[in-house]
Amino acid sequence: MPPTEDRAALACAILASAFLAGVGAGPAFAQYADGVSATVEVASGERRRGLSWSEGDPVLRGTLSVPVADGLSLDGAAASLWGSARHGGADAVVDLGAAYARQIGGWRLSAEGRYHLFPGSSGQGYGEIGAGAAFLIGPASIDVNGSYAPRQSSIGGDNLYLSASAAMGLPGTPLTVSARIGRSSGDARDPARAARLRPDGAYWDHGIGVDYMKGRWFAGLRYADSGIAGPGGRHAGASLIGRVGLGL
Repeated sequence: MPPTEDRAALACAILASAFLAGVGAGPAFAQYADGVSATVEVASGERRRGLSWSEGDPVLRGTLSVPVADGLSLDGAAASLWGSARHGGADAVVDLGAAYARQIGGWRLSAEGRYHLFPGSSGQGYGEIGAGAAFLIGPASIDVNGSYAPRQSSIGGDNLYLSASAAMGLPGTPLTVSARIGRSSGDARDPARAARLRPDGAYWDHGIGVDYMKGRWFAGLRYADSGIAGPGGRHAGASLIGRVGLGL
């Protein structure tokens, strides 16, 4: 982990990059009259698709979304990693991209492209594209999504992630409950590098969560787990992740 002064400087850089660059915010965020939305938060870990990206350490995270046309937005997010072994010792991850969404009847269809940068490491960046469909049923929503990272040397091949999730706001409360399941698969041209995103080959992950939003403040608690076993299961087992943040 970097010295204290380096960590402070990195934290400032993470927040600055999120606000200057502009991947989607969590379920709670502030939205200005012109549609710009942003958040800052502290979380007990950075976990994606059942894998810990922060080695189980707490993180500081910021997000920004800027609309540029009808349905189209430029998005950015950044999170501290403090020397993640999974990503070549990276001190942070910065996600940059664009998203397009369109409401058609009760369906919300979306498409996006993202590139993941890893400050503090070399040759770790990779890009992916994705698409999704969401359907609202009263206070509940059901989402189906897919993301594909084409063959890249940094991830040892390609990577396909398919997921389904559901969320429902509890009437009369500021709470939203959610559940999700996903599967990662792909072709491994370089098994050692492919283990970065798929430590045990193709695998399932799942989780449940509850989120609270009141005004600009939000908090959440998530349970996450994966089907990864053996040596590749480090930082991939059952975990509780808490977060608290503010929409700016």
